[in-house]
Order: sequence, then C-alpha cells, then structure tokens
Amino acid sequence: MNPDWKAALKAGAKGIRQAAQSGRAQQATFSYASPELLFSEITPKRWGVLEIMSGAGEMSLREAARRLGRDVKSVHRDVHALLEIGLLEKTDSGKIVCPFDKVRVDFTLKQAA
Repeated sequence: MNPDWKAALKAGAKGIRQAAQSGRAQQATFSYASPELLFSEITPKRWGVLEIMSGAGEMSLREAARRLGRDVKSVHRDVHALLEIGLLEKTDSGKIVCPFDKVRVDFTLKQAA
C-alpha cells in the first residue's frame, strides 16, 4: 500500500482514463507501504523466480526448479506466494507464466517530516 493513498488512487484513475481514451492497456502496478513489506513478499529467492519467468512464456514447476537449481518443493512455495500477489499466473494447462515482459522496482526515499 502506498502511504499517500489519495495520490496513488488519483494517479491510477488518471492512468485508467488515459488508457481508455487511447485504447492502450495500462501497465500493472504493485505498491507497498514500505520496503520491508515489499521484501517480505518478494524475497531474493522469489526475485530469482521472477528473473527466470519474465518473458519466458509458460513453464512447468519442475522446469523452473531445474533452471533455478533448487528443489521443487521450495520453488512451489515461492511460486504459490507470487501467484497470490499476482506476479505469476497459472495457465489452463497447469503451467506457470509471468504475464510481464519486465519487472521494474522503483523506490523514492525522502526525509521524514
């Protein structure tokens, strides 16, 4: 959650209006109130999953584990967490896919008032 939720809501609404008027799809945005919350959901191992999945198309869980050099059970846990937050999706055939060609993380740090 963005701590300035009103500004985030306005920015999101503006993006939706612009996308509707232009016919372009709006980019997905995930916001977190703090880096701690972000890093609790996107751990270094989950980031690794995103790295191999971004733009790779459909992949089986076993193939993801093989590419990561990790056991299937631990990759399954991380994939499930990423499915829950919407960074990965499950296909009709049961494979996993990252619907994004790229994932960008953007931080703004400012002095507390």
